[in-house]
Order: sequence, then structure tokens, then C-alpha cells
Amino acid sequence: MISIDNFNIQSERYLSLDVLRGLTVALMIVVNTPGDWGNIYAPFKHSDWHGYTPTDWVFPAFLFVVGNAMSFSMGKLKSMNKHDFFKKVLKRTFIMFLIGLLLNAFPFVKYENGHYALIDFNSLRLWGVLQRIAICYGMASIMVYYIKESTLIIVSAAVLLLYWLILYFCGDTPDPYSLETNAVRTLDLMYLEPKNMYRHYPVPFDPLGLLSTFPAVINVIAGYLAGVFIKKNGNTPGTVLKMGVMGIGFVLIAMVWSIFFPINKPLWTSTYVIVSIGYCLIFLSLLMYVIEIKSVKKWTYFFEVFGKNPLFIYVMAWIVISLMTLIRLDDIPLKSIVYKNFFVNLLSPINASLLFSMVYMLLMWLVGYVMDRKKIYVKL
Repeated sequence: MISIDNFNIQSERYLSLDVLRGLTVALMIVVNTPGDWGNIYAPFKHSDWHGYTPTDWVFPAFLFVVGNAMSFSMGKLKSMNKHDFFKKVLKRTFIMFLIGLLLNAFPFVKYENGHYALIDFNSLRLWGVLQRIAICYGMASIMVYYIKESTLIIVSAAVLLLYWLILYFCGDTPDPYSLETNAVRTLDLMYLEPKNMYRHYPVPFDPLGLLSTFPAVINVIAGYLAGVFIKKNGNTPGTVLKMGVMGIGFVLIAMVWSIFFPINKPLWTSTYVIVSIGYCLIFLSLLMYVIEIKSVKKWTYFFEVFGKNPLFIYVMAWIVISLMTLIRLDDIPLKSIVYKNFFVNLLSPINASLLFSMVYMLLMWLVGYVMDRKKIYVKL
């Protein structure tokens, strides 16, 4: 997205990084657009609270890829003077945050009581996926600009430990990690009205709120450090092995720590950060082995298409499905008409729901394919 579009690697390009980037975009579309939210296979659901599903890996994996791309572009940014550096980074951060806000408001009207009316802009949700990516990119860029790599490791560990302490001591007893009593919710309610927060939970709570953004920054830093490690050590079996072992180590650390500090995506707990980084390292090492070491590359173009215009494709996917939900024919949403007539009649409800999301993802791929053939690449 923001950083990926701008940080296309011009030299020392690793195809496995491009594939991982495209894979995360494809999965984001699949998990965000089921045909029926009431019929979803368990692996495509987010954990309701404590726990970890394959879908919970997708968002932090994208942040990890943002950091990976940053490792190849930061040399240019570091060569800038402070004024130019902050101008460029803050501009990207602001634009991405603004796009996220506009997507929260889109399509700006709602359908109720048989007619269309403007939404209540005073009830607009502040936080969202693109907003988190923007803030994480901006904060990580500043950290990388000022802090050397060895110190970044120490700072990252300190942030995760500090976040644990904040949640533990600032949450209400007896369970500081519960939905009702966590410090993330408490802080957001200090500056937000409940109407400006996510509405999925029984009480006002935003899983992408302010406090939980800080540990999410470490997902970007981890991706950056992994990219630096690859650049320094080369595309070798030894590099792949070391990354895989590190990934397994991270997962084991997270599992042990989770005895005391649960793995929790909505709170973006430190254990969640570590386990997602671990799986990113494992998956990236496998991709590098197949693509870079064994040179099995014929299958990669599909994911490269998503990776070449990730911001545009993600936004387009959001816009189109929102319009399909808004537009009514005989008072029935267009999405429902398409889903019931072309999917439900063919398969069981849960398979029809999955097929809808897969077909929708392929349609977005087709958009990306046409753009790639025409050499159109949207950048910030």
C-alpha cells in the first residue's frame, strides 16, 4: 500500500518479497468479502478475542512486508536532509490516513426506509486498516531514520514489554485483558465518542485504536530488519535456514509468553506481534527457498499482479463491494441478488460464501492484470 507502491525495489529485487506482498493483498480481499458473513469457514474468521487464526496473520503480514520494502528504499530516504525526509514521510502518512477515513465514509450515503440519505458524518469511525498502516509506516520510518539496526532490536523489545506492562497495570482487575476493562478501550474513550468507534463488539471498542498501534509498529520494524538481514547475507540456503529457525523461535517464544499475556489480535498484544512475525519469517523463508533457491517461478505472476498496485486494488475492492451493497433493485442489494442467483443456487451456503469471495478476488486480480499490461502503476 502506501510504502509498497513507492518502494518498488529497483536493484537486488527478491521475487519472494513481491509474492508475499501480493499474497497478503489477495487474502485481505478474500477475508473482507464473503458472500455471507454468517457462513464462513473457521480459518477465514478472525478470533473473537483471545486466540489466533490464519486470517489473524494477514494484516500483520502486510505490515511486515511494508517493512521489508522499506529496507530497500531507506537508503534513499536516509540520504535526505531532515526537512525533506519528514516532508516526504509525513505527506505519505497523511494521504494514506485520509484515504482510510474516506473509505470509512464511503459511499457517503445509506439506504433506509426506502430511500437514500447522507450518512451522519459526525458518527464516522476514526480508525481503520489504512489508518493503521499509515501511522505504522510513519513511525517506523522515523525510527529507522534515527536509530541504528542493533538498537532497533532493543527498542522493539522494550516497546513490546512496555505495552505488556501498560495493559496489565492500566487495565481494570480482575482481568485487564477483557473486552470491557482493557486499557486500549479506556484510552480511546478519553478522546472518542462511542459513535466514532468500531461497532462489532457489544461495547464500544476499536481493535485498531491508538494504544494498540504502537506494538503494531514493531511488525513493520521486524520486516525492515528481515530485509536488511537478507541484503547482508544474500539469497543463500544459509539465509533461508537462519530465517526459518528464527521464525520457529519467535513462535515458541510467543506460545510460552501467552501463558501470561494472551495472543489477542483486537488488543494487538505483544505475543500476537511476536507470533505473527514468527510465521512471517517461516513463510518468507519457504518462499525464498522455492523461488530464489530452487527457481520455481512460473506460478508467481498471479501474486505479482496484486503486489504491483496494492493500494489501488485494495481501495477498488472496498469501493466496488460497498456500491454493490448500496445499490438496490426492488429494494434488494445488488450484492445479495448476485450472490443468491449465481452462488447460493450452486453450492451449500458456506461454500457459496467462499466461492463469492474467491471470484471477487479474481475480478480484482483482473483489474490489476489489465493495469499491469498497460504499465499503469498507482503510487503516492
